Amino acid sequence: MAIFITGSTGYLGSHVASGLLEGHGQKLNLLVRAKDQRSAELKLWRALQLHLDFPRFHHWLNSNVRIFLGDITLPDFGLHKSDYATLVRKTDSVLHIAASLNRKSEKACLNVNLRGTLEVLKFAGRVLAQHGLRRYSHVSTVAVAGMRSNEVVTEAASIDWERSDYDPYARTKKFCEHMARELLPNVPITIFRPSIVLGDSRHGETTQFDMVKAFVFLARRRVLPLRPNDRLDIVNVDFVADSIVTLHQKEKPLYDVYHLSSGVGAPTCRQITDALAKARGRSGPLYAPALAGTFEGIVNWLSNRRGTSVGQLAALLKVFLPYLLWNTVFDNQRVVEETGKSPANFTQYGFPLFEFSSKHHFTYPYREWPEAVGRSV
Repeated sequence: MAIFITGSTGYLGSHVASGLLEGHGQKLNLLVRAKDQRSAELKLWRALQLHLDFPRFHHWLNSNVRIFLGDITLPDFGLHKSDYATLVRKTDSVLHIAASLNRKSEKACLNVNLRGTLEVLKFAGRVLAQHGLRRYSHVSTVAVAGMRSNEVVTEAASIDWERSDYDPYARTKKFCEHMARELLPNVPITIFRPSIVLGDSRHGETTQFDMVKAFVFLARRRVLPLRPNDRLDIVNVDFVADSIVTLHQKEKPLYDVYHLSSGVGAPTCRQITDALAKARGRSGPLYAPALAGTFEGIVNWLSNRRGTSVGQLAALLKVFLPYLLWNTVFDNQRVVEETGKSPANFTQYGFPLFEFSSKHHFTYPYREWPEAVGRSV
């Protein structure tokens, strides 16, 4: 029996998969969208090489990992009937991580987040009916809390159906949580809500650059249109992944929802820029919150220049700007108390992330599959 994981080739998913393999020796059934087995293995290697050297990866691939070629948006994941039956028979828990993070596209969010999650829930129901389901874990987001301002939000107070949402991503993820509860009423469900996942506290390397591009752009400005004392709930991916692994493996977690966030310990904008300026040997920026409206207008205008690097950066800033201005943090006492671990402060690891991303021009230096080692046919 194994854990069925969606999204294992994504940034967070690869951290979770490697944690389950290295920390628990867990058997994994991975749904990978690829044209064939060879392509899937290469895709998985590109995702996991941030965590494992090739010999270690190859060991786990041949001993504890089974790849299923499929797509969560397709009926039965697009699998052959016999493969789907095998996946049901060989799965004892589900960890649903895959999602569209395209906050601008309602179509992408509806297709991947809603239709995809519905297929995963139908699959979980079949596992339950055949031999029981130990746990259904769902990675959501703190953005389900909707539009907020100057708040500390607890897990119990997050969902308010009368509150407006920032974007299609937040709206669809909120409904995904609702579907899980409605369609799996008799299954132990654990919902994880990460805040702004940015960087790894152990090193500067990353393979996810969208938010990093916005961070580096703002870090290089001499004047920032932000309020210096606003808190930014940024959390390190290693804390998020470790929390998911620990609680998914636990027989009886204390709660059904966890904020994977920095909580009230989240740094302020000034603390972040001061730490970064000190590391770079420069003076910190000036803050001009009165320019926020003007800056937002310029960003909106530039975001329409599609096909240009300036337009792409502006589009990123347009998406993330509301989350930089809401001065809202998400209480994380549940996960800290239960796991005994706290997130790292972004001021402690922001500079290595800045350096790595700048040096490598927002690309990860992937290693190729060794020629001396064949792949599955």
